[in-house]
Amino acid sequence: MVKKINAEINKVYFIAKYTLVHILEGTGNIQVDFKNYHDWKDKAIYLEKGQYIKFMSDDFMVRFIDFPDEILFNSKDVRILFKHLISLGYINFSECEECQLFLNNTVFNDKMSNLIDISTKQWYWQNPFQANKEEYQVIFDVKDVIDAEFTNNINTKSLIDHMVNTQYDVQHLVKDKIGISIHKLIHNKQLTESQKDIVFTDKSIQEIAYDLGYKDPAYFNRFFKNKTGQTPKQFRDNFDYQNKDTFSQNMIELIRQFHKEEHSLGFYAEEMNISVKALSKKVRQKMNASLGQLIRSQIILSAKTMLAENESVKNVAYALGFEEANHFSSFFTNYVGVPPSNYKK
Repeated sequence: MVKKINAEINKVYFIAKYTLVHILEGTGNIQVDFKNYHDWKDKAIYLEKGQYIKFMSDDFMVRFIDFPDEILFNSKDVRILFKHLISLGYINFSECEECQLFLNNTVFNDKMSNLIDISTKQWYWQNPFQANKEEYQVIFDVKDVIDAEFTNNINTKSLIDHMVNTQYDVQHLVKDKIGISIHKLIHNKQLTESQKDIVFTDKSIQEIAYDLGYKDPAYFNRFFKNKTGQTPKQFRDNFDYQNKDTFSQNMIELIRQFHKEEHSLGFYAEEMNISVKALSKKVRQKMNASLGQLIRSQIILSAKTMLAENESVKNVAYALGFEEANHFSSFFTNYVGVPPSNYKK
């Protein structure tokens, strides 16, 4: 099923089926499973059942493409699109002509598996972890075990015991290719699922702790606060799932309006009539990102837009409030990974 919508700001869109999210228009950040992303442009985002997506601005036009036939997902290769490990799962469809042709069609044919096949090939071509296909399968086998066993006090040793018929040193392979230990992958999964239970259910914190395999709720509280900076109760109150206060929208509008000339945190704190420290804390709690990250994201987005319109690097730098073009070039290169002159090309 294909659905095209004007996304509501800060609304939580739950993913009930394996879904491709195709963002047609929009500015600002998106949030998936409590992580914020600004570099979503020209990407096709694949989400699996149980994830959610939020749009942190009010001008997003989005197409949701559901995949109803789960027979497609019996192929282990397809896991790479949906079972993400350390970041948003996506493909760069701007580099994939077949993907663009398919997504540009206003009417989709019944062979949705074609899009899956094309995207899978593109993802392997991108090869983000610089691994071969056998190594990828081992990595995603690890992810499958974690997804199935994370509530059962699984640890690195017991996970490796689940991994049969492999000649690889699983622990070294995972750490080498994705830069995260198995132990941290397990804790990341437990944290994300606990966050979902805290904000999207009425379960008590004690019940959530027990469901996740923690025998001591006090230990779970300490673990959660250490990872998020908030107690479970504070996290529930600040996510504000049901009430949808206007703080986030007001903050985004303010940054969108003034980011070209105002880069200091002090300016935004004064506009919101609050101290820098208090504003930074509230932004972190409400939006799961730092105030500096939000400002930088908007600056980078505007820079990319102007460079794509063939503005000179110098003009873009001055338009975005940089006193020297080389300061802007250093800033852009640091956060985008390529100099602005290369990005133009």
